[in-house]
Amino acid sequence: MSYSPYAAWQPPQPQPAPTPPADPLAVAVGNGSLLGIGYLMLRRWRMATVNLIVVGALVVLLLVLKKPWCESALAGWWVLAIAHGWFLAHTQPRKATDVTKRVLALGITVPLLLAVGLIRYDAGRVEDRVSAARKAGDCAELTEAQRELWFGHRIVDAPGTAQGAEEVRLCKRLEDAKAKLETGLLGDQTALRQGFDVLGSVLAAPGHDRTVEVTLRGWLGDLPVKDPCRTVRITDWLRQRKATNDVLDQSRAVVPQLAPAAIAGCAGRLMTQKKWADARTAYQQLVGQYPKDGRVAKAKAGIRQATLALELLKVRDLLARDDYCSAPARYSGAAPYQRGLNRAVFEGSDEYTARLPASWRAGDVSTAVLVVCTEQSTQGAPVRTCPYHSVTSPMNTSDVTFYKIAAPVKAYELRTGRLVSNTRVQINGAACPSRFSYTTYLPGWDYPPSSQPVKPSNANVQAAFRYLFVR
Repeated sequence: MSYSPYAAWQPPQPQPAPTPPADPLAVAVGNGSLLGIGYLMLRRWRMATVNLIVVGALVVLLLVLKKPWCESALAGWWVLAIAHGWFLAHTQPRKATDVTKRVLALGITVPLLLAVGLIRYDAGRVEDRVSAARKAGDCAELTEAQRELWFGHRIVDAPGTAQGAEEVRLCKRLEDAKAKLETGLLGDQTALRQGFDVLGSVLAAPGHDRTVEVTLRGWLGDLPVKDPCRTVRITDWLRQRKATNDVLDQSRAVVPQLAPAAIAGCAGRLMTQKKWADARTAYQQLVGQYPKDGRVAKAKAGIRQATLALELLKVRDLLARDDYCSAPARYSGAAPYQRGLNRAVFEGSDEYTARLPASWRAGDVSTAVLVVCTEQSTQGAPVRTCPYHSVTSPMNTSDVTFYKIAAPVKAYELRTGRLVSNTRVQINGAACPSRFSYTTYLPGWDYPPSSQPVKPSNANVQAAFRYLFVR
């Protein structure tokens, strides 16, 4: 048996593409663009993608948080990408200088870094302008400077631009405070408190002493307002405001300069409006708080004038309600009760006081010396007893006693409200007339009454009351 030999054949296998030579410098520079150019040169597609994702995430984090550590993290990643690219390039089996790749890497990275540097420099310039405006207290300039910033500035210098945005926000808070203080110029103390609270909150931020001071001084420059009473409400609030040991305490320094004139002007206006109680309170405030002010003498005169007006108003009210005699009050402007004629006003029964001379009556309570209070008359002292018989029943005879008329009288000195007389005035008159009329309800028992009042003439009435009015 014989065997024939056979030959075995294996088809050729495809050879892997040769790895391109790596240029470490080009790779490192390419990665310095943060775009993963170096990874692309090494054909590390996944690393290039991861790099872009990480860089994008860090940029977003920087824009959202605007913290310096976010910038540090991005800078750290930049250094890491450069070092990693250099390291990977050195691990390649083939290394060679590639001018084209170097030019490409430099052409992308250098302009990008230059643009970042220039934009960051410009952002710093704007930040310096914002800082200078803040130190000068010029919020308008500060806001105008911050408007120069655009998206590029906010990427390359997020913390710095964020600080500028915060400065603008604080300036807007100062605008809110200014609006509240403007409302406070109307005398609204609640708005004043709110405005100062906002100023205090801005003042708590570092570096805003000057902006707060400028805002405060601008508002203080609007004082005093046209209405002196509104100025008083403002200065009252400023004086009572608790000291905070900062620039806001400058507001208290203007109070002594503005308040005396405002209080005097307000009191004068209230006097013109006949708001006596409020006017007296204002004058008393001026005397109490600023005793050395040149307006104090006038204020004291105003206090007396307002007090007299209030006293007179009270007396008029009591007389109008017929309550003076139960609660006498004084009117210090009245003349004293003294020798001579003392005119009076009357309260109570006018049964006999209506018959007094007009010269004894005051035309108005403001010109009166006395307030005379009278009650219903009663039986006084006996004068004479005479026999009378009934006309219808002549046999019915009675002795009739005639009595003076007793009128209860109280007299008060209006100047002091002091009781100067409390007596029963005995009014005399004609007694035992030839006949008088009476009423009986028992026709079968018709006897004249046993007592009758005298019949006083006007002269009798005046004689009885004369002691009160003429001394």
